Amino acid sequence: MINPFIKHLLGFSPKENDNKVRREWDKRTKNVCKPCWELKYCPYGPLVEDFPLLGPNRKEAMEHNNFLKSQLAKKVYKGWRKKVFTKEVKEFDSKNYPIKHAKDDMEKSCSVFGHMCPVFFVNEPFTETKEKRRISRQIPRHIIIRVVRRDNNTCQECGKILKDNEIEFDHIIPLSKGGSSEEHNLRVTCFDCNRGKSNKVKV
Repeated sequence: MINPFIKHLLGFSPKENDNKVRREWDKRTKNVCKPCWELKYCPYGPLVEDFPLLGPNRKEAMEHNNFLKSQLAKKVYKGWRKKVFTKEVKEFDSKNYPIKHAKDDMEKSCSVFGHMCPVFFVNEPFTETKEKRRISRQIPRHIIIRVVRRDNNTCQECGKILKDNEIEFDHIIPLSKGGSSEEHNLRVTCFDCNRGKSNKVKV
């Protein structure tokens, strides 16, 4: 389930179908890469906190609702707080919360603050340099040569020395997550290590 505020930021009605919003959002952010994966720090700083949180899953929401019930039973809340929390408990429906968050949604959130990363709302095909990100599986020959020389024909995962026909190129930040085919995002690996990594981000 997608937070209504996230739908609003993306230009949709809060009542818009979740699947439709997700398809459109994925299309817009197909080649977007979180800057922290590339730069190893967040260039947005406190701005991240102005973006929405992913929200609780069903288990967390139920635990919070039970906590409110217990506090109301103890008559902890007075005045407007009592009124607000009583209404919240009365209208609570666990079906409004996802059993668990989708993996893609988890990756869109900040690993430090938990808020959704701004790059997924204001994405552009630019990098932190003057060059646009090269999103392609085709690696130019001059980059292949530089990467092989830099990594000394050695698998950067297991340390195995590789023959020329055994070399594979791993995208540190996968293409599926907006990683580029630039030298800084490539490393030499063997077949087994490359397949074992799949589309995980190696930082």
